[in-house]
Amino acid sequence: MKHTKTHYSLVREKSNESILIEGPLDAKELEKYNFHEDLIAFRPAKKQFEALLYIAGFPEGRIIVARTKDTIVGYVTYIHPDPMERWSEFNMEDLIELGAVEVVPEYRAAGVASGLLQVSMMDDYMENYIVISTEYYWHWDLDKTNLSIWDYRKVMEKMMASGGLTPAPTDDPEIISHPANCLMVRIGKYVPEESVKQFDKLRFLQRHQYQNMREGF
Repeated sequence: MKHTKTHYSLVREKSNESILIEGPLDAKELEKYNFHEDLIAFRPAKKQFEALLYIAGFPEGRIIVARTKDTIVGYVTYIHPDPMERWSEFNMEDLIELGAVEVVPEYRAAGVASGLLQVSMMDDYMENYIVISTEYYWHWDLDKTNLSIWDYRKVMEKMMASGGLTPAPTDDPEIISHPANCLMVRIGKYVPEESVKQFDKLRFLQRHQYQNMREGF
């Protein structure tokens, strides 16, 4: 499968400042900008920027950023699921994971996160993918937002909906370990029915494995 990437952009305004949301960007383009020191949700900013540069080097890797003139203040990443995760079980070339989305706190009210998702899906090639995002409440920034778990989930669902992702059932143990956790999914219009059926098996992998065990006896 050839992974094609076409650059798109849009602008958000915050007070008298313009925020450009664009991508996907390759590593050389990313290196032109500073990485905001408050992008620390997953690891220290320097290490997270290194992770983005690494992801950008993969054929399917996509990095969409939000930036001021010279500083990245938000980003979203897409890449095939980690080989150690259940979502890589069938090695589906047309399954891609929204691995991380982060925006500097002072820019969150400007609609930057939803803009990142919107720009992500402007590329018609994304219609060839099943896009997933695994949402766990323990990753959410509840302290800084002062939102309850359920209010935060509503905000998160609204943001994901801007990119066409909606909640989907699964028997994944980590996701079903708490009712606020969820699997978000977007199935592109060019995804073949065979892949959709394979993904349905993946969503309910425990059930599928149990059925195979029963049939083996």
